[in-house]
Amino acid sequence: MGLGWSSAEERRPLLPPPPQQPRPQPRGPAGGPAGRLPPLSGRVYGRRWLVLLLFSLLSFAQGLVWNTWGPIQNSARLAFGFSGWDIALLVFWGPIGFAPCFFFMWLMDKKGLRVTVLLTSSLMVLGAGLRCVPVSDTEIRKKLIHGGQLLNGLAGPTVMNAAPFLSTTWFSPDERATATAIAALLNSLGSAAAFLVGPLVVPPPNGTAALAAQGSPRHIKDRIEAMLYAEFGMVSLIFSAALAYFPSRPPFPPSVAAASQRLSYRRSFCRLLSNFRFLMIALAYAIPLGVFSGWSGVLDLILTPIHVSQVDAGWIGFWSIVGGCVVGIAMARFADFIRGMLKFILLLLLSGATLASTWFTLTCLTTVTHLPLTTATLYTSCILLGIFLNSSIPIFFELFVETVYPVPEGISCGVVTFLSNVFMGVLLFFLTFYHTEFSWFNWCLPGSCLLSLLLILCFRESYDRLYLDVVVSV
Repeated sequence: MGLGWSSAEERRPLLPPPPQQPRPQPRGPAGGPAGRLPPLSGRVYGRRWLVLLLFSLLSFAQGLVWNTWGPIQNSARLAFGFSGWDIALLVFWGPIGFAPCFFFMWLMDKKGLRVTVLLTSSLMVLGAGLRCVPVSDTEIRKKLIHGGQLLNGLAGPTVMNAAPFLSTTWFSPDERATATAIAALLNSLGSAAAFLVGPLVVPPPNGTAALAAQGSPRHIKDRIEAMLYAEFGMVSLIFSAALAYFPSRPPFPPSVAAASQRLSYRRSFCRLLSNFRFLMIALAYAIPLGVFSGWSGVLDLILTPIHVSQVDAGWIGFWSIVGGCVVGIAMARFADFIRGMLKFILLLLLSGATLASTWFTLTCLTTVTHLPLTTATLYTSCILLGIFLNSSIPIFFELFVETVYPVPEGISCGVVTFLSNVFMGVLLFFLTFYHTEFSWFNWCLPGSCLLSLLLILCFRESYDRLYLDVVVSV
C-alpha cells in the first residue's frame, strides 16, 4: 500500500507500455485510456490462504476478548464487584482504543502488514495477560482488567481496517471481496463466540443456582479466571504463529491495482475529506454499524428488563452474528462473480435491517403495541438484524475502496471504521453516565438503518479500481 508497495521492476510487467506515438483515446472513469490493451495479469500464491488464516484468527481473538464481559455481566458483578458502570466501560474500551487509529493507518501505509500485525498482536498478548494477573485486592484486579481491555481495544484499528488492504495485496480481483469478507467478519464471529462461550462456561448467579455450590461467588470467579487464562493462551499462540511467518506482501503483485502507485498519506486524507460521495457512504456505514456494535455489547442489559435470561441473551447474540458472518461471506462471493452491483446489494441488506430492527423495537414495547413477546420473535428479529447488518460490512469496504481509488485501502477503511467507533463511543458514553435503563437504545437501531438506506439511495457508485484491473488485463 502506498508508493512503496512494489518496485518499478515489479510493476513493469503488469502495466501497459507507453504508446510510441501520442494519439487521442477515449477516457475511462479513472482518467485512463478505455481502449483494448495487451493481455496482462498478476500472480497469486497458495500461501495467501495461510496469511488470511493468521490474520482472521487474530481478528477473531480480538473480538472474543473485547466481548468477554457483556454476555456474563451478572456473573462478573457478583465475582469481581463490577457495577453497571464498570460493565459498560469494559465495552467502552473498544471504541476508546480507536483513538490512535491514524497512527496505525500511517504504520500500515509506511511499514506494511507484518510490522503492523506484530505490533497489534503484541498489544493483545499484553492485554490478555494483564487480565490474568492474580492479585487479591479487588480494586487493583479491576484496574488490571480495565487496562487489559484497553490494550485489546488498541488492536481494533488493525483487525478492523486491514482486511481490504490484505485482500488487494494478496488476492486476485475475482477473490478480493471474499477475502475481505473473511478477514473482516471473523472479528464479529469472535464477538459471537463470546456470547456462546461466556454463558456456557460461567454459571449465572440468579435463580436456584445461586443457592448451590456452582453458583457461589468463589466458583463463578474461578470459572471466569479459567476463561481468561484460555483466552490468553489462544492470543499468545496466534502471536507466535504470526511472528514465525507473516510476510508483508507476496514476491509479485496479484493484480494491476495492487502494483499501481497510490496517493501519499497526506494527500489521501485531503482526497477523502473533499470527496462528498465518500462522506455519504462513510456516514451510511458508520451510523448503523456503530449503533449496532454498541447495542450488541450490552445486549444482555437490554434484554434483562423483559425477563430474558443471560443464557438466552447469549444465544440470541451468537446466532445473530454467526448468521451475518455466513451470509456476508456468501454475499461477498456473489459480488466477486457479479461485479459492479455493490450498491444494489447494500440496498437489499439495509432494507432488511430497517424492517428487522423495527420489528424488534416494537416487540419489546409489548405493553403499547401488543405484539407477541416470545422467545421465537426475539430470536428471529435479532438474528435477521445481525444477518443484514453484519453481512453489509465487506460490501461497504469494497465500495469504499472502489469509490476513492487510488487512496490506500487501509486509510479509506480506517477513516470509516473510526467514525463507526465514534458513534458507538458516544452512545456508550451516554449510556454509561446518564442512563440506567436501555429501552431508548432500541429506537436508535431502526432510525440509523433508515438513514443509511436513504444515503445509499442517493449515492452514485463508481468502480475505478475494478476498471483499471479489467482494462489492463483484458
